[in-house]
Amino acid sequence: MELIVLSGPGGVGKSTVSEFIRQNSDEIWVSVSATTRPPRPGEVDGVDYFFHSEESFKRMIADQEFLEWAHFAGNYYGTPKEPVFAKIAEGRSVLLEIEISGARQIRENQSNGARAYLVFLAPPTISELERRLVGRGTDSPERAAQRLELAHEEMAASHWFDEVLVNTSVEEVAARLITLASTGR
Repeated sequence: MELIVLSGPGGVGKSTVSEFIRQNSDEIWVSVSATTRPPRPGEVDGVDYFFHSEESFKRMIADQEFLEWAHFAGNYYGTPKEPVFAKIAEGRSVLLEIEISGARQIRENQSNGARAYLVFLAPPTISELERRLVGRGTDSPERAAQRLELAHEEMAASHWFDEVLVNTSVEEVAARLITLASTGR
């Protein structure tokens, strides 16, 4: 599979799964997204995200440099096209860890010619998702409540993904994605 899109509500573990794959698999290249949000403690520009000013990001939108992009939670996020298509040209599978709206753009635009498979990562339960959102401590209680409300809406979109994986084990989710990359199914 050329392009595997991993999406799901905030706090479900998309970043954890992506990082596990980055550290443990040669089968899949994990794309680095661009964003206008400020770096969290420990994040490195060009490794975790490409951090941009809003002006720079909007210029990239105008120049059609993104495979997909979205305005989410007050910030812009997007997937730069060039590195993704360069890896596909090398014969590598690419994992995009993106928001639901970005996954919709991938589906609607047919990935600009790349074969895409959309995977929705779901929490074991909504109460577990709430525990994760509050427990990670990166959001205020109000922001965590907003994210949980949004998560309920996002869960309703899971039906139009190609596959739904419940994140009970990072290793199991990663193994499924690696199998998908190597076999196409």
